[in-house]
Amino acid sequence: MSWKSSLAGFTSPGHRSLRIALAITIAILFADKPVIAQAPAKRSQTLRTLPLTSFYDTPHPLPVGKPGELIRSEPFEEYELPPEVSAVRILYHSRSAAGEDVVASGVVLTPSEGKPPAGGWPVIAWAHEADGVGRSCAPSLMRNLGHGPFLSMYVNLGYAVVATDYIGLGSNFRNAFLDAQSNATDVIGSIPAARAAVPQLGTKWIVMGEDDGSLAAVAVAEKQSDIRDAGYLGSIAISGLADAKDLYVKSSQEPSSSMFALLAYGVKTVYPKFQVTDMLTEKGRALYQQMDQNCGETAAIGQVPTPEIVKPGWENNEFVKQYFTRNSLGQTRAQGAILVINANADRAVPVTVTAPVIARLCKQGDRVQWERYTDLDPGRVIGDSARDQITWIEARFAGRPAPSNCP
Repeated sequence: MSWKSSLAGFTSPGHRSLRIALAITIAILFADKPVIAQAPAKRSQTLRTLPLTSFYDTPHPLPVGKPGELIRSEPFEEYELPPEVSAVRILYHSRSAAGEDVVASGVVLTPSEGKPPAGGWPVIAWAHEADGVGRSCAPSLMRNLGHGPFLSMYVNLGYAVVATDYIGLGSNFRNAFLDAQSNATDVIGSIPAARAAVPQLGTKWIVMGEDDGSLAAVAVAEKQSDIRDAGYLGSIAISGLADAKDLYVKSSQEPSSSMFALLAYGVKTVYPKFQVTDMLTEKGRALYQQMDQNCGETAAIGQVPTPEIVKPGWENNEFVKQYFTRNSLGQTRAQGAILVINANADRAVPVTVTAPVIARLCKQGDRVQWERYTDLDPGRVIGDSARDQITWIEARFAGRPAPSNCP
């Protein structure tokens, strides 16, 4: 009997709390980080990834389509997921930072047992952390989808999960690395595409993002000020919530970091007129050339000190500044409630860089609940906070007022 089969028996109201407790235990034990593939790939890494098939290829010529319009879908059974979780891959229209018609891929997870509730399965859109910029870096090409057990927990609790790859991961377009605006557009478009592929999905949805995906989750909330999707209910940002500029300034203090080569790649995607030579040194440009062929850190990065990668004054480049401005949250009033979750012990993105973002969100009237967990391993906060996530999500779908602890 699988872990999910054992949970399935706890369906009565009296068993609800026990079922959630078991699900939370699973989330804590198996809240895994994505497997980062590098070149040359080791056998263990190869076994954890899936081949890039023709499913991900863009039709030529690309037919005109609205954002979120489905291009194709296929059931997929090769993920390392419980048998009671069904997976369908999707390919759909999205928009680049310049407004061009482009293609994104993703996967839809639904319960394979039981009937959906009246109105369809409630939907959780998943905004993943940064995995690199190459096509092979798509989470839908990982056997465990990066966070398979964690996402399966929510499917077990009766939700559908829609997980986009972001443009250029999977699909053959250029990825806008860490650009919350582009990633949010992909997340929003994944919802109608998923409904077209899996009609059992309902109209109500929330978005949850982890690490760099937390920026996309809040950006979705801000974009809803214009979109006004009546089905959108709120966003959860789990660790990593900070202005892009602060993230990179912190990276500049690290002994060695490939983040600047990835930054240059993202800026070039958003602003094609940007000259990489204005920002990166010769060694930095060598790393830049590897970015679309590897996922995560390159094998050689440990040998290249940060000052030898990026030129002095890099942050004053006009395109870099524009990129940072568009990735500074709290400039547009958000729709729906926002739950922010942090580990106080997180050194990668300390609460001191999250606090200014929260302050701006609160100042403009956003309804924010900021929960900080003490004495937790930052890498486990996604699982350790599962009970609070579940409580918050249930309240949104039930239409209850959202809490806020803004000052």
